[in-house]
Amino acid sequence: MGRSEAVGEERDRLSLKARVGTLLGAIVAALALIVFVVAHFLLPVPATVSFTADHIQGHAVNMTIQADPVNDASSTPDWASYFVRDPHNGKWIRSTVWQLPAHTRINVTAYQYDSCGPLRNQYFGHVRGTVGSAIYVNGHSESLADSYRQCSVAHSFTVPQLGINVPLAGVPGSAKNPCAQAPCQLSDSHEVIKFSFVTPGPGEYRWQCFVPCGLASLDGNGHPMGTLGFMSGFLKVVTD
Repeated sequence: MGRSEAVGEERDRLSLKARVGTLLGAIVAALALIVFVVAHFLLPVPATVSFTADHIQGHAVNMTIQADPVNDASSTPDWASYFVRDPHNGKWIRSTVWQLPAHTRINVTAYQYDSCGPLRNQYFGHVRGTVGSAIYVNGHSESLADSYRQCSVAHSFTVPQLGINVPLAGVPGSAKNPCAQAPCQLSDSHEVIKFSFVTPGPGEYRWQCFVPCGLASLDGNGHPMGTLGFMSGFLKVVTD
């Protein structure tokens, strides 16, 4: 085989690799587009719960949420889920899309009804992005939930874009009155976690639980953890 033929074959091989690479890239892009369409247009989008309608500029917003081991959806009743208390009528709503005023302190009270689970990464055991870099668990200040030492975390409230991470304490396995129907009631065994954070400028900021409650999915980050209305959502920050 002459030199020119060898060069031609090598060029053909490189061209084939390039075409295969381009095809694979196109397939990946198409799959990503399908996932985007399904997630944003075909699946139900939870209602936006607004904390801005009666807000007085310069005043803090008080928000109450709960993390439950079950939910009120007939299709997936065994999925863990967040609920938020409507600031206008006090009803619990399974929604993870919350509208908040910009540049405002948000005081959160979280009732946590689920049992604990292991952290895949101790990074999510550290409190970050809260006022004072602390949270209050049943009245006691904490800055770290050491999941390596003991089973101590059920879920997290994590907003990666804002550097916020709040590990939510889990209900002990010995609890005598675990929640069986969502939304859970104060008579059910629970932990109370309080913390505050300050909203940035207007924008949509995705938040999610990063303690694996989707163990049947890849890396434990699917199912409820990756689904709007269950364990992930958006902070819709708007100008007053």
